[in-house]
Amino acid sequence: MPAAKDVVRIAALGDLHYGRTATPGLLQPLFGQISESADILVLCGDLTDYGLADEARALMREMAAVKIPTVAVLGNHDYESSQQDEIRQILVDSGIVPLDGETTEILGIGFAGVKGFAGGFGRGALGPWGEDIMKKFVHEAVNEALKLESALARLRNDHRIAILHYSPIQGTVEGEPLEIYPFLGCSRLEEPLGRYPVTAVFHGHAHHGQPEGRTTKNVPVYNVSMSLMRVVFPDRPFRLLEVDVTAVDDRRAGADRRADESHRQEPQIQTAKTGHR
Repeated sequence: MPAAKDVVRIAALGDLHYGRTATPGLLQPLFGQISESADILVLCGDLTDYGLADEARALMREMAAVKIPTVAVLGNHDYESSQQDEIRQILVDSGIVPLDGETTEILGIGFAGVKGFAGGFGRGALGPWGEDIMKKFVHEAVNEALKLESALARLRNDHRIAILHYSPIQGTVEGEPLEIYPFLGCSRLEEPLGRYPVTAVFHGHAHHGQPEGRTTKNVPVYNVSMSLMRVVFPDRPFRLLEVDVTAVDDRRAGADRRADESHRQEPQIQTAKTGHR
């Protein structure tokens, strides 16, 4: 177990898109820099390019220099070849903790992770109306939001970190073509983030979006897509967040109480009246 610290440094990065044509050793200096700079590494999906197990194995060789605890979620690219279960096991075998509705605690910080899904933001969010296939699409977004909410509810840490691939807010996808906003995230994912005292949210997927934004409840959201990080932090192409674990978030008790009460009353996210997949 890593030694306890007063200030924990979290490095976050997504969209590595490590493919079959990648140059071996190309990412090793980056992962070495991360290990020297941070106490925990968070990976926000699209670790592979075509979702192949061989790509994941090659990426793990690149990550041999990582000597710090690592938490990850998968992205849409990691599902491309229907080998996501094998990829997840490869991560586990390499000592990485993959999250898909689960939680983990490292150095006193609680982590909840889901892939998330598409659907759009605010008044432009897709609703469960019309064809059955459209309702199933919305149902997938609802399921991901429910998984995130359930995971956050199980954490009792003073500091909670949410890890996603898709964005929960529009603010961090702005800069991408307007036409693809609905495919970059969904505001349904934002709903659970307002019910619990979340310290920060990390996501990827929006390669040309904004590096940070805020939820309507003022929770900081960081877009850590690698292509964006290379532009924002050219000498250190990853987000580095310092968390003072000695500081207790005074929102926690009230937020936990309200969330527990509302859980007892009714489901928190309105689900579509469609059958399960």
